[in-house]
Amino acid sequence: MAKASSFDITSSVDMQEVDNALNQARKEVQQRYDFKGATVEIDFDRKAGTLKLLSDDEYKLTALVDVIQSKLVKRGVPIRNLDYGEVELAFGGKARQTITLVQSISTEKGKEIVRSIKDAGFKKVNAQIQDEQVRVTSPSIDELQTVIAHLKKQDFGLELSYGNFRST
Repeated sequence: MAKASSFDITSSVDMQEVDNALNQARKEVQQRYDFKGATVEIDFDRKAGTLKLLSDDEYKLTALVDVIQSKLVKRGVPIRNLDYGEVELAFGGKARQTITLVQSISTEKGKEIVRSIKDAGFKKVNAQIQDEQVRVTSPSIDELQTVIAHLKKQDFGLELSYGNFRST
């Protein structure tokens, strides 16, 4: 039987790092002059993977999102995995926004990744969607490394991570 190697393509966010970044963002907001006396709320639902932001107006909400993004980047959380909802006007002229943390590769994104691999014309490379990840197999380890290099050049709107590299 031929030797086969494989790796998994996933996309995830470390929730503990998100929590730490949000705590840092809350501290910075309390100390910043442009937020003095302003209503600013950051609610993090860890299970649902959502952030609910509330501020006095759209300008302060945009500034709040910038603070959160900078803290997330410093903690190594990929901000490409944030899905920004619409800015809604809340009661009293306040602005509200929901940000969803993308924790997996959706079926549509998985199909896009598989199509990209197939269209590149790699020999003896097989890619298949398995739940919330994509598994790529090939008898050649060098070919798999070429696939990873190819995927790193592509933009799928998510931060992809490559792991579980194994030879059998």
